[in-house]
Amino acid sequence: MPTMRVAEHSELERTLRYHERTKHHFNRFARSLGRLDWANQPSPFRKYEGTQRVPLPLPETDPSGGYLQLYDREMSAPSVVRRKSLGAFLGRSVGLSAWKSTGEASWALRINPSSGNLHPTEVHLLLPSGVDIPGGVYHYAPYSHELERRADIPADIERVLHAHFTTPGFLVGLTSILWRESWKYGERAFRYCNHDIGHALACLSYSAALLGWRVVYLGGVADTELESLFGLSMPHANAHEKEHPELLCFVDTTGHGDIPRGLPEGMPRAFGSVVFHGAPSQLSPSFVEWDIIDEVAESTRKPRTEPVEWQLPDTPLRLPDPLPRFSAAHIITHRRSAVQLDGVTSITKHQFLCMLDKTLPRRSRPPFDVGLGCPSVHLLVFVHRVRGLSPGVYFLLRNEWDGASLQEECHAHFLWERVDRGFPLHMLTLGNCQDEATHVSCGQDIAGDGAFSVGMIARFEDELSSGAYHYRRLFWETGLIGQALYLEAEAHGVRGTGIGCYFDDPVHDVLGITTKAYQSLYHFTVGGPVSDSRLTTLPAYHHLDAAERR
Repeated sequence: MPTMRVAEHSELERTLRYHERTKHHFNRFARSLGRLDWANQPSPFRKYEGTQRVPLPLPETDPSGGYLQLYDREMSAPSVVRRKSLGAFLGRSVGLSAWKSTGEASWALRINPSSGNLHPTEVHLLLPSGVDIPGGVYHYAPYSHELERRADIPADIERVLHAHFTTPGFLVGLTSILWRESWKYGERAFRYCNHDIGHALACLSYSAALLGWRVVYLGGVADTELESLFGLSMPHANAHEKEHPELLCFVDTTGHGDIPRGLPEGMPRAFGSVVFHGAPSQLSPSFVEWDIIDEVAESTRKPRTEPVEWQLPDTPLRLPDPLPRFSAAHIITHRRSAVQLDGVTSITKHQFLCMLDKTLPRRSRPPFDVGLGCPSVHLLVFVHRVRGLSPGVYFLLRNEWDGASLQEECHAHFLWERVDRGFPLHMLTLGNCQDEATHVSCGQDIAGDGAFSVGMIARFEDELSSGAYHYRRLFWETGLIGQALYLEAEAHGVRGTGIGCYFDDPVHDVLGITTKAYQSLYHFTVGGPVSDSRLTTLPAYHHLDAAERR
């Protein structure tokens, strides 16, 4: 395995310094404010004030289309791009899912999960003309389920884009407001923002499948191009609340077009003449600076690159028998993050393997066919309550070529016995591992009280050695995996939750990893949820007049 020469790569060196500095250890946590400064809590909703607003129809509460629709877009005839289909696409991916209230306090939940429900992710669209919404650049406002019109697109630019992509569709860009997470989590917030980008990307992919559409990640695009397309480089009155460019996608509304993974040459320059409207709303009255976050955000900026097409396998899905009774839309809109697990609920081995199966990347199957590149993340699995499978520590290989190097990195006494013929889950060691899972997840009981929990172990050195910006992409991949587990848990009548707080190197110690070849980037747990009877649940858009949206 090649060794990184960090002295020659200052961006890589700064990225690695951030990663090491923001690890949690038994004797110290990564730096944060140490308290919640409620007076400065950022608003979870951004508006671009002074823009024309286009209300979107509310999505149907539970349209037809069963569980399989999540993974097979061919089951849905491609929808035409209209206000109604855009309302369904955004409402079931990055819109609101419900409100919770207790006493005088209330807060919104969203389709796309977020660390601490803080929601650093913002969504922008570039829509073509010829639909029942004027073509142009828009920002999506989830609170009001509206599009905020920020710019017209000159006809010559639209022609160039149409000739470049050839397939009908539109562009979606994701950005992060880092302050929203650092307000609570301090220096570790950059990690969490990128988890959230992965979750949001997966949500877009699943939602698109229900409309017969496909979301394609444009892996060749530079961050500067994204800034140009959506007016993100405009002077910002609150620099600490600026939106950092993350990724750009093309939504192929035919579901199967051959999509180029970059933008036409000269596109940023062409957008230099576009006039953007609207001032981003202020989120907090004041701000706490975290220099290490600013540094890693700058170090991991993505240049324009040659897109790399990665051919995913076309293996069949492992399907539950019987299929879950919930519709695909119901599973998406009723997904919730468990706050507490009961320590009792179990699942069958068949359910367990079906859940893990949906985390494996496949051609033409959401969400991994968005095209992030080579699968780089594997699953360390702590099995607690799976009927038909002994408790113990297991490992799911999400690609076959990392198997040999992982075995070299890990403890020599691990058995690596395959659990099921043809399935890449391996038993490492048997025994009750609830305390171990809880211990390495910052002592959180939820990691040991479920049916199983996972640590996401990424191929690290090799990925970063080809560009520091891959650091962000690795976290995006963990978010895709987390969203797949969220929906599978919901489909099987249990519940999941992401865990961003874990002790990094003690997780590596569980495996015996002593180098930077592989690193733990995210945790997740699945089990029977404990409901809180003190909370009242209200519909997602109860605060809007539904009649006006039709």
